[in-house]
Amino acid sequence: MGPTTTGRTRRDRAGQRSPLWARIAIGVGALLMVLSGGSLITGKLLLVRYADGLTRDGGLGTAATGHASIKGPINLLLVGIDEGSGRTDEPRADSIIVAHIPASHDAVYLASVPRDSLVDIPPDSATGYSGGKDKINAAFQAGFHGKGGRDGGLALLAETISNLTGGSLKFNGAAIVNFDGFKDLVKAIGGVRMYVDEKVTSVHIGTNVRTGKFESPFVLHPDGTVAYQKPNVRPQVYNVGWHDLNDWQALDYVRQRDLLANGDSDYGRQRHQQQFLKAVLQKTASTGVITNPITVNKVLKSVGKAVTFYNNGVSVADWIFTLKNIRPDDMTMIRTNGGSFNSINIDGVAYEQLLPDSVRLLRDMAADDVPSFVSSHQSWISTDTGPS
Repeated sequence: MGPTTTGRTRRDRAGQRSPLWARIAIGVGALLMVLSGGSLITGKLLLVRYADGLTRDGGLGTAATGHASIKGPINLLLVGIDEGSGRTDEPRADSIIVAHIPASHDAVYLASVPRDSLVDIPPDSATGYSGGKDKINAAFQAGFHGKGGRDGGLALLAETISNLTGGSLKFNGAAIVNFDGFKDLVKAIGGVRMYVDEKVTSVHIGTNVRTGKFESPFVLHPDGTVAYQKPNVRPQVYNVGWHDLNDWQALDYVRQRDLLANGDSDYGRQRHQQQFLKAVLQKTASTGVITNPITVNKVLKSVGKAVTFYNNGVSVADWIFTLKNIRPDDMTMIRTNGGSFNSINIDGVAYEQLLPDSVRLLRDMAADDVPSFVSSHQSWISTDTGPS
């Protein structure tokens, strides 16, 4: 059973284009926009300057809400892809996060969907794509193929996730995040402070002990797993504890899944990516960032390299006033499958299976009943803190 690589999906047609909202996707959002320069007017002026290349219509297919409103509960699909320089293959979804904001608009719940989850990817008669069982990250690749592009990849992925709940989970918006673009964002805000909760060894960045130059420390298999370490190259290591990470360190850290001390692979990477989003939000909400016009300008400029936001016809004013009171401490990170492997092997290929309770979590998001899930699944909640 190989990955699906043909066809492109349908694209829905949303209404009017409106300026950027990407608070949850990249930690730079309504709060920053409202407070930048001390007034809402200043924030809007900055948005007008950069918004045109940041927002898009469509992208959610049949998984979009049927109306352009965020007065009730809000569900967002956040997709991380790797489009680093030199890559010619069609991207898959390296990171898939569903963000739920209850109707009270006073909290955010983040849940990652393991990229290796075995799912039914729906067909698309308009493009000739026949559908079938595959890893969920292949849905983005299948929709991206041909002329589908990012819009098609996002739509097919959104429909695949919605179908896990019998179609009950619909999305009010979405964002595609290019992790490589995060380097400019993290640089603009002066780095991020994170607690490394397990020793992480980088398979991408190391130092040649003879030349002192950066070099890939390992030879990798075609699937990206480690084959062997190169002689005289010392890999970058992130030890347990608090770290002030610069731009390239932050990007490198959130990409790792192979050499994690706890052996939690994608579950560890999912947790670290959620922690990173919260760390960026905390940094951008700090007084030193939001009150400096030069920094705000750099941050918004860097956003265009990191994220494309699908607004689903909702105006920027609605996004700002609806979510302006949400703070970093209002964010709850949920470990899908409780952070434990539930693997199956088919024809020599390893897949993850979503536990019934993980599917229930998605359904509770659709029903705006996540607090009851959290109260009965306390062991599924992860944190971003360690000893002070």
